[in-house]
Amino acid sequence: MEQLKQMLQWKRPGRDIATEVFANTYLLPVFGEPDVFGNYILTINNKDGSHPNLCFTAHYDTVHAAGGFQEVKIEGDTIKAVDSDCLGADCTTGIWLCLEMIKACIPAVYVIHAEEESGCIGSTELVASEPVWISCVDAVISFDRFGTTSVITHQCGQRTASNAFAKSFADALDMPQLIADDGGIYTDSNEYAGVVSECTNISVGYYHQHTSKEYQDLPFLESLRDSLIKADWSKLVFKRDPKVVELEDYSYFGSNDKSYGSSYSMWEYEDLLDLVMSAPEELAQYLNKQGITAAELAEEAGIDSSSYLSRYLEREVL
Repeated sequence: MEQLKQMLQWKRPGRDIATEVFANTYLLPVFGEPDVFGNYILTINNKDGSHPNLCFTAHYDTVHAAGGFQEVKIEGDTIKAVDSDCLGADCTTGIWLCLEMIKACIPAVYVIHAEEESGCIGSTELVASEPVWISCVDAVISFDRFGTTSVITHQCGQRTASNAFAKSFADALDMPQLIADDGGIYTDSNEYAGVVSECTNISVGYYHQHTSKEYQDLPFLESLRDSLIKADWSKLVFKRDPKVVELEDYSYFGSNDKSYGSSYSMWEYEDLLDLVMSAPEELAQYLNKQGITAAELAEEAGIDSSSYLSRYLEREVL
């Protein structure tokens, strides 16, 4: 984990000099020169010399406001930043996992994308360029999801991976806690969804991403790394047809329109989520000043408020 700790010390907004130096330090020696879009790509063929059918991805930019260095510290089973706007485990953890799999010579295409946080710029340009290797790939697997249980099946309200694949992925890793999750927002694997069968995003154990409270669960990460290296990839099932568009209820992203004509509401959702996670006390004070009660807010949002109301009643009794 020492390399992960070192990597997390770098604050890397898109197109910052610190981002470039980070890439030259940790990616260039392993991947060689990036493509014209800034993506680092490495292919490890199967033992018989055939092209691998899996692609594992991460991105090397973070949401730090400015480039440079930050202090990070390990507290118990977690690692977090000291006095910084975020840790940057999103997506430094994903890079670390890819590097660990490369060291173990796991056959796959490995892509560390540029400028994901600015709108998946590197992956968008890469897919649009139609590289030959994409036609050989059955699954694109991003290591860019919070928590410890998700195998993402939908991004931006659209199916990008089948439930059968999600289950088979958990089976391949022998990690039954990984389950299909249709609540994905947007990451690089989504850009491949029109040409690759299964495009997913996997939980890697970070929490409160994009905020000063971000931290990384280290035992889970180590367990995931070991499982990825020992995985039986022959168990994977590829069912989704990338030519078939399957939409979920787009109201999750703030619109009842299922036309999927704009990503604006999706970005608004992410912005709101970041704000709620980073400033909960300020938002609670604002709602209180507006005369909005917890019970009213819970009812509007469809949240079970029984636990909140019970605490309120206890306070009234006291």
